Amino acid sequence: MTDVRAGVVGTGFVGLLHVEALRRLGVQVVGVVGSTPERARAKAAAHALPPVVESLEALLADPSVDAVHIATPNHLHYPQVRDVLAAGKHVVCEKPLALSAAESGELVQLARASGIVHATNFNIRFYPNCRQARALCAAGELGELWSVHGSYLQDWLLLPTDWNWRLDPAQGGELRAVADIGSHWLDLTSYVTGLRVEAVLAELRTFVPLRRRPRGEVETFAGADTDVERADERVTTEDAAFVLLRLENGACGSLTVSQVSAGRKNALSFEVDGSAGALAWSSERCEELWLGRRERPSELSLRDPARLEPEARRATSLPAGHTEGFADTFKELYRAVYRDVLAGGPSERPDYPTFEAGHEENLLGEAIAASARGERWVTVPRSEEA
Repeated sequence: MTDVRAGVVGTGFVGLLHVEALRRLGVQVVGVVGSTPERARAKAAAHALPPVVESLEALLADPSVDAVHIATPNHLHYPQVRDVLAAGKHVVCEKPLALSAAESGELVQLARASGIVHATNFNIRFYPNCRQARALCAAGELGELWSVHGSYLQDWLLLPTDWNWRLDPAQGGELRAVADIGSHWLDLTSYVTGLRVEAVLAELRTFVPLRRRPRGEVETFAGADTDVERADERVTTEDAAFVLLRLENGACGSLTVSQVSAGRKNALSFEVDGSAGALAWSSERCEELWLGRRERPSELSLRDPARLEPEARRATSLPAGHTEGFADTFKELYRAVYRDVLAGGPSERPDYPTFEAGHEENLLGEAIAASARGERWVTVPRSEEA
């Protein structure tokens, strides 16, 4: 992939992961854009990043740039993706794709009309055992799928002194825990089961309504002991969400999302129950896939490329016993995306989450917010109806 040239917009925690993953694939990362040129240059010096480009406009004006990655705060995604599409560049955008379903729906239409490659960064799909779980569900190994349940738990916003731009709805959007991490779980379980969520019943809770906001910038996951001047600020976005799900085949499910669960640094887990078996996976033990049976012993299957189904094998690069983790999922996602970039456009059935997946999560998020406000079940609109 050394003939492909990309730029990355955003030099925070996630932007650095984009750069690293692209470099591992041999993609030429020709420039990065930060919130200001000065901050970007400081990050570039500290992390050996590619040259700093003064602005997104300057990056898009470079005819040699084939693709652009958007890894900026949420409120910038929609306008920046619009600009990338207008410039005719292939684009990968972090989730959420936009702050509203109206905006994400517009981006879907623009991307389809453009004929260029477009992807939403739902990287968790690319753990090999998650793809193995999808293959087993599709092959009928679990029988009729009855339920899916699980959680995504973190603790990095547990304390009143913890702060991040995601707490500000002007930058992060109306939903926080749901949009930031719940969207990963919802996308992943829909991908694994092949089942779409049709309706939701949700409760959102803000357990830390008053926080001590730093007057300066604080890095994501920087911790509460950052020595900066602070001021009190009321928080309206949710620390946690509790969501019941109705799925399209009559199955049901439940999801707990929390950014205030002490000791859980980044713990996503799910279980799928069917008429003939069950399976479960956890990001904290990502090399293991549990398979449950009634009439014979349950199995704990370790990732082994020699024993994986073909679609799971495509997302693994290391032999058995050599752990593939979070950063590897970015690499494998971009490997799939850049196969289409090299081909000049999206394949008929892309092997990665497109803007349609990002739009689906915006529709789900708005239904969850409406359910929590109205304390009732809310139907999730289909993308063609939105």
